Amino acid sequence: MTSDVVADGAVVRLPEGELAWFDGRWLPRAAFAIPVGDAGFVLGATVTEQCRTFGGHLFLPAAHRERFAASLAAARIAPPLPVAVVFEAAAVLARHNHRLLPAGDDLGVVILATPGDLPAQHGGRPGRPRLAVHSFPLAFPLWARAYRGGVALRAVTATQVPATCWPLELKCRSRMHYHLADREAADAEPGARALICHGDGRVSETSTANVAIVRDGTVATPPPGDALPGISLAHTRRLAGRLGIPWIERSITPADVRGADEVLLTSTPSCLLPATRFDGMAIGAGVPGPVFTRLIAAWTDDTGIDIISQAEHAATRAER
Repeated sequence: MTSDVVADGAVVRLPEGELAWFDGRWLPRAAFAIPVGDAGFVLGATVTEQCRTFGGHLFLPAAHRERFAASLAAARIAPPLPVAVVFEAAAVLARHNHRLLPAGDDLGVVILATPGDLPAQHGGRPGRPRLAVHSFPLAFPLWARAYRGGVALRAVTATQVPATCWPLELKCRSRMHYHLADREAADAEPGARALICHGDGRVSETSTANVAIVRDGTVATPPPGDALPGISLAHTRRLAGRLGIPWIERSITPADVRGADEVLLTSTPSCLLPATRFDGMAIGAGVPGPVFTRLIAAWTDDTGIDIISQAEHAATRAER
């Protein structure tokens, strides 16, 4: 399958098959690789954004573009191409690769930047930053059942990285604490996700999602100083405003999670999920609650995609 796109005023014919974009070049996805001597590989010094598609089109690209640019600045990575060019390539790649999916499926699209070759592994020569975009089919089976049954959370000993290491608003790939936290949670309860807190006990996030609690009909979320400002979280807040659901920001604790009527998890791939258990005990009634139900319906109305049905149909197909 070939397709033509317009870039810099010229028509470019893309190659057949699944593609990636690397430093301004289109190449087969299978041929895309970051060299092992790149600082992004050696040090985990990679700035990244993950978008998702609805019907093959990037969702909320402007917000992801703005956060990516801010993360590049915070990481002191000077991209060799404008960020707008990178996201234009991401939009083209999303449309192209989406055509290869089964009907009804969608993509995760990753945009990343690294500092380039690590001088210590390249004779002391400085590296040139690298930029890349690649995609993958969304793994709907991983969360499809959670829309109706909920997610289990566990408290863990692994803590959030202090802001003295890097600012929370810098979205990067240095995530060993996420890995260790989720392994600890899974050891305590198979399938559970870690609720990651700061050293002083403030709730921050899970390894894949922002956290919100619902009490007496009001949604409360950690302020920006406590967690990565999530794009899906911000969109859920806009939807809540349309529905007249009160929303506040304040630091929350594990005790707040235990005492919540509902707990919501927002992330780019799944959009919005309910958490129904914490440390083996039911949250609220132990089933997805009315605020979640209203908000996920608002997500469906806003995107034009039945989010729960899309995930369930893809999961059913994968099981055949």
